[in-house]
Amino acid sequence: MQRRQWLQMSLTAGLAVSFGLLPASAQVNGIEVWKDPNCGCCHLWVEHLQAHGFQVVVRDVGNTAARQRLGMPEKLGSCHTAKVGGYVIEGHVPAADIQRLLKQRPNALGLTVPGMVVGSPGMDGPEYKGRKDAFDVLLVLKDGSTKIFQRYPGSSRMV
Repeated sequence: MQRRQWLQMSLTAGLAVSFGLLPASAQVNGIEVWKDPNCGCCHLWVEHLQAHGFQVVVRDVGNTAARQRLGMPEKLGSCHTAKVGGYVIEGHVPAADIQRLLKQRPNALGLTVPGMVVGSPGMDGPEYKGRKDAFDVLLVLKDGSTKIFQRYPGSSRMV
């Protein structure tokens, strides 16, 4: 395909998405993830994103420098950091919340699930025996303050 044709096709597709002419299933969300190369829960979170339609680029270099560069406060940190649609995603944020963020487009830095909450995506493997702890997905405002974006009540069920 010639460069000019590719550019025209890309522009047409971009406009169609912008004006809602393509269904959500046709829209592709690219997300870049910084994580430790040996972290199993990060790998499982990436698989969770892929299962929900995200195209993921993984940077196996750790996430501390990326978190600092992207402006996510250290106190809201977790084991991986991502960037999607101009937003920063920190920790085990469910794909549905990222999709909602991208749809609503609030004036914010991004979303975080601080720490490593058992039962959140990537922290829900068989070794946890079905345990799901309660957690909140926080909307991080540009001044570093937070608001609850989504609440997950958890369950005490053990398999």
